[in-house]
Amino acid sequence: MAGLYYEDFEIGRVYKHALSRTVTEADNILFSNMTLNPQPLHIDRHFAERHSQWGQPIVNSLFTLGLLVGITVNDLTLGTTVANLGMKDTRFPHPLFHGDSVYASTKVLDKRLSKSRPDVGLVEFEHTATNQDDVVVAVTARTAMMLKRPA
Repeated sequence: MAGLYYEDFEIGRVYKHALSRTVTEADNILFSNMTLNPQPLHIDRHFAERHSQWGQPIVNSLFTLGLLVGITVNDLTLGTTVANLGMKDTRFPHPLFHGDSVYASTKVLDKRLSKSRPDVGLVEFEHTATNQDDVVVAVTARTAMMLKRPA
């Protein structure tokens, strides 16, 4: 499915995304190493078992955030986004663990026309990720610059 244009978004509409993904230990180790994050809570099982309240490694929160936004692309912004302008109110109310599956939904919070560019509008999304038990693992508000429908 191609991305939606600015005009297609309705404030208050919620999208349940069909894509989902199970996160593996390799995903977490690779992402943490690629981003030079040596946090042992992510990359050292024995450390996490002894020193974490969870008793196991937790998935790097930036991987969780990237996966959340990535799941939404096919349904919302594939080929129609110009740029991400920012994220705010990002939170991770519950950790994600190796073997958890991630599901996503998006609510359109707001939209407005660009004051400087007649070909785009700004759309604010609230993306929410849940695990297989429907526990919220990530939430973020993202503002994207979206193309307007061609004349």
